[in-house]
Amino acid sequence: MNKCENRSVPNPGRILVLTGQACLAALLVSGCARAHAVAMPDRPPLDMPEPPPREVQVRGTEVPQPVALPEEPRRTPLPRPVAPRPEPPRAGTARPDTPAQAEAPKTAEETPRPPTTLQTTPAAAQGEMERAIRATMKRATEDLARVDYRALNADARTQYDTAKRFVQQADDAIRAKNLVLAKNLADKAAVIAASQAGR
Repeated sequence: MNKCENRSVPNPGRILVLTGQACLAALLVSGCARAHAVAMPDRPPLDMPEPPPREVQVRGTEVPQPVALPEEPRRTPLPRPVAPRPEPPRAGTARPDTPAQAEAPKTAEETPRPPTTLQTTPAAAQGEMERAIRATMKRATEDLARVDYRALNADARTQYDTAKRFVQQADDAIRAKNLVLAKNLADKAAVIAASQAGR
């Protein structure tokens, strides 16, 4: 017999099974190898230098003394006004015997004088200027009388009230003999009243 004939021919199914088992074994071995965590080697602790020694300086045990505050400057009172000394009586004049007689001239001097009115217009032109102002005030009042106050809007009512107030203030200024102010107020009232009447 031939030696080659004695050898058995491998079964192809068996080869396939053996190859699958080898692959499975390789997978398991590689899976186990991957599942293990790699431990980091322990490193030695850091070598920290020691902090430098603290040097505490002990000062004297003396208790501090309180510091005296500076003195406040002296306040000098303001001098009071000195009343003028009365003149000594002259020879030949009688000396007042009682205090009431001595104070009589003082009260006459101390009585307040009424304030003088500042007059900016000459007296001759004053009467004519007052008549002209009153004519302007009358014209403004007549213009305002023609206006229906109920039909006005809020702004127009404010102007109407302002014109009436100017007329009243002009009249008060005439009584106070301040004709310049009275003329100014009357002119303003006339302008506002004319604009209200023209609406």
